[in-house]
Amino acid sequence: MKILVLNGINLNMFGKRDPKQYGTTTLAEIDAQLLALGVELGAAVDCFQTNHEGAMVERIHQAHGDAVDAVLINAGAWTHYSYGIRDALAILACPIVEVHMSNIHAREAFRHPSVLAALATGQI
Repeated sequence: MKILVLNGINLNMFGKRDPKQYGTTTLAEIDAQLLALGVELGAAVDCFQTNHEGAMVERIHQAHGDAVDAVLINAGAWTHYSYGIRDALAILACPIVEVHMSNIHAREAFRHPSVLAALATGQI
């Protein structure tokens, strides 16, 4: 099983950015935990982070060619407005799980909508 973990804009700043909202765990620590869990479960986990929307779209396109079995995506702020990322994800035939480090519905109103949610198998 191949699982692609996608992290978007500003998520490389976990551990430094607003610790009250996001905690003190770094993205490197999260990735290490996911890779270890993948080994334990016999799954190949590939973690990718970018602050560039085009690079995210290109990585999603690559996932189509790589025939990944599932995608976990925390698109960060792109969740709320990136139709380019949404359209790229729509090409995939695998389950997609939308991930957030905070409850977007308990935050500012501009963070409530998700243009990715309709494509997602689930949200956490």
